[in-house]
Amino acid sequence: MPSIQALISVWIIWHKLFYSMKDTLHGGYLSMKILITDKMADEAIELLKDAGHDVTYDEMDHNTLLKSIAKYDALMVRSRTKATEDIVQKGAEGSLQVIGRAGIGVDNIDIKKAGSLGIKVVNAPTGATISVAELTIGHMLSLSRFLTKADKSMNNGEWIKKQLKGTELHGKTLGLVGCGNIGQKTAELARAFGMNVIGFDPFIAEELLAKQHITKKATLEEIVKAADIISLHLPHTEKTHYIIDENMLSLMKPSALLVNCARGGTVDESALYNALKNDKLAGAALDVFEHEPFKESKLTSLENIVFSPHMGANTKEGQIRAGTVCAEQVMKVLNGETPDHWVNKAFMN
Repeated sequence: MPSIQALISVWIIWHKLFYSMKDTLHGGYLSMKILITDKMADEAIELLKDAGHDVTYDEMDHNTLLKSIAKYDALMVRSRTKATEDIVQKGAEGSLQVIGRAGIGVDNIDIKKAGSLGIKVVNAPTGATISVAELTIGHMLSLSRFLTKADKSMNNGEWIKKQLKGTELHGKTLGLVGCGNIGQKTAELARAFGMNVIGFDPFIAEELLAKQHITKKATLEEIVKAADIISLHLPHTEKTHYIIDENMLSLMKPSALLVNCARGGTVDESALYNALKNDKLAGAALDVFEHEPFKESKLTSLENIVFSPHMGANTKEGQIRAGTVCAEQVMKVLNGETPDHWVNKAFMN
C-alpha cells in the first residue's frame, strides 16, 4: 500500500498539472482539437464548440490530411474522406483518439487498423434512417409510374400519356435485403402504401421482424423469387460484394424492380445492365455505385433505370441528426466515456 507521503506527492503533481491546463478546460472537460474534413451540419459544429473544443473545418485532400492528422485528437467525416490505413497510422503516431462517421456506413474508414492502434471508430446509425427510407420509396414510385420519363417527355413538348401506364405499389410484395434501422423504416412506409413486406437478414431474429410486420425468409433466393420490388439495405463487405449478381438477377420476376440506396458494390452493375437490356428485369433505381463519383457507364444508355447521386442521407433533417449524434459520440470518447455506437470494438487492441 502506498505511503501517505507518496499519495501527497501524486496529489501535488496532479494539482499542478490541472492548473497548468486550466485555460484549456471548459465545463469540466479538457478542450480537444477536432478536425472535420467533410461538410457537416452547423448544429454539430456548434455542439462541439459549445463544449469548449477547438474545431477545424477543412476539406483536405488525402496528402494534406496525411500531413496534418497527427496533431488532432479527433477526426469527423462523412463519405468523401477516406480514413485509410496510412491516415490512421499517422493519427496514431500523434494524438488521434477517435474517428467519427456522420452516418451509418464506415467502409471509408479502416476500422480494423484503427482498432489495432487503439483508435475508436464511432458512427451515427440512426441519423439518416428516415431520409434514406423516404428516398427508397421515392425511387419505387418513380419506377412504378415512369416519373422520369414523363418529366423528360413533357420538357420535350411531348404528350405520351398512353405510353406511361404504370403499376401501383398497393398489394405488391417488397423484399428487403437487410432489415436494420433503414430497412425497418422502409417497411413501415411501404405498409402505408398497402404493400406486403418480406425480408432477409441473418442477424435479426424472426420474432423481432414479425413485430415490424416483416415476414422473415431464410434465404436470399426466396426474397428475389417472391418480391415485386427488391430493396437493398446492407453494408458493402467482402461477404456482401455482388450479393445481387447474375444468378440472383436471373431468379427475379421479369416484372420486378430493383432499388439500391444502400452501398455500391453490392450489385454487379454489368450483370444488372444485361438483365435490364434483355428485359429480364423491368427496372432499377440506383443511388449508390461501385465507383463514385459515378460518371461513365453502359447503364446510362438504358431507359428503364433511374439514378441519383448517393443522396439518400442528404436532407437538412438527416444531416442535423447524423452530425449531432456523431459529435455526441466523439465527445463521449474524448471525455473518457464509452460511446453508444462504437463500431470497431471487436478490433480494439
